[in-house]
Amino acid sequence: MEDTNKEFEQIIAICRDLFTKKLKDYGASWRIMRPMSLTDQIYIKAKRVRTLEITNVAMVDEGIRPELIGIINYGIIALIQLEKGYSDTIDVTVDEALQLYEKYAKKALELMKAKNHDYNEAWRDMRMSSYTDFILTKVNRIKEIESHNGSTIVSEGIDANYLDIINYAVFGMIKLEFGIQNIEE
Repeated sequence: MEDTNKEFEQIIAICRDLFTKKLKDYGASWRIMRPMSLTDQIYIKAKRVRTLEITNVAMVDEGIRPELIGIINYGIIALIQLEKGYSDTIDVTVDEALQLYEKYAKKALELMKAKNHDYNEAWRDMRMSSYTDFILTKVNRIKEIESHNGSTIVSEGIDANYLDIINYAVFGMIKLEFGIQNIEE
């Protein structure tokens, strides 16, 4: 499990690097996005991954890797937006945005460590396509919770689903980056 923790941190470093570069290009322009828009952004990225997995044909010259990075980064942004609410202006500095990013990346890591302990590295034996399906399932759960104004009766909230989405996408990235392969169906 020590390798998983290190691999997770390496994947987050890749994602953080892109997040930082985009912050320098655009500022925290994502602050205007409402959580439902972020849910939809994650949805379209996950749908594209699923299409690429099924067809093995990309009409846009980008593969699965950038989509997984986007899912991770938008998942973290969604958690920030849940905490702060959306804004009509860019109301955080680059440094504040990076601190918030770190807070939620750490929260995702801590959740992954706990679940990975309990599930004993089961994610390593899963197929990449399962991560995609789980992400899409979590997105649909979030959409349903959003349609109920964030209320649930017995289920986890929106934040827990975003954290799971981040972790599934990280697992997919680990498999891509470190060459961990499984037989696909």
